[in-house]
Order: sequence, then structure tokens, then C-alpha cells
Amino acid sequence: QVQLVESGGGLVQAGGSLRLSCAASGRIFSIDVMGWYRQLPGKQRELVATITSGGNTNYADSVKGRFTISRDNAKNTVYLQMNSLKPEDTTIYYCNAVLRRDYRNGPTNYWGQGTQVTVSS
Repeated sequence: QVQLVESGGGLVQAGGSLRLSCAASGRIFSIDVMGWYRQLPGKQRELVATITSGGNTNYADSVKGRFTISRDNAKNTVYLQMNSLKPEDTTIYYCNAVLRRDYRNGPTNYWGQGTQVTVSS
């Protein structure tokens, strides 16, 4: 069984910062990609940022220059440093990992339970 456990969400004023963490645990052979997604009210879940095992990153245009994704491969943990937060960033943030549980298996998608981020104006 694989689990993704998120932490670091909370309430912050506009312009403030939060740091999200997500640790993957269980039977894991390798993690190809880790990332963060969010689901704004009335919209589909959208990519916030992803990072590969080699450190290549990808960001949504709406967070470029404000959010930074990083990863500790030894700890199977991904982080999202969120600066200059805006009220429109308020929603639930989900951790995602594309990983292999065994060298014989292909990659599988896993999701965390989500962590609430609330930015007050």
C-alpha cells in the first residue's frame, strides 16, 4: 500500500506564505514525478506544479514566480513553497505521485487526501 500524506495547509493573509509538504510511504521502487494540483470552486482539478526525479519543473502560469516546487528524493517528499499568496489561491491542494511499486510494473498515479489553503483578503 502506498500513502501520500500532506501537511502545511492553513489560513494566511494575502501576500503571505505557506509551505506544503507531501511524503510518500509504503512499497515504492521509484517515483517518476511528484506534483501539486488544486481544484478551484466550479472547476476541474488543475496542475499547480510538478517536478521529475531529475529536478525538471513545470508550473501553471498563474503561480509562476510565486510558487516553488522542490523534492527530496531520499525522503520521497515533495514541497511547495507558496509566496505572495492571493485570495484566489484559496482551495484544496492535492499531492500527486507517479510511481512504480516494483521494477517490473509500469507507473501508477497516486493522490493524497488534500490540504486546505485559505488566503484572506
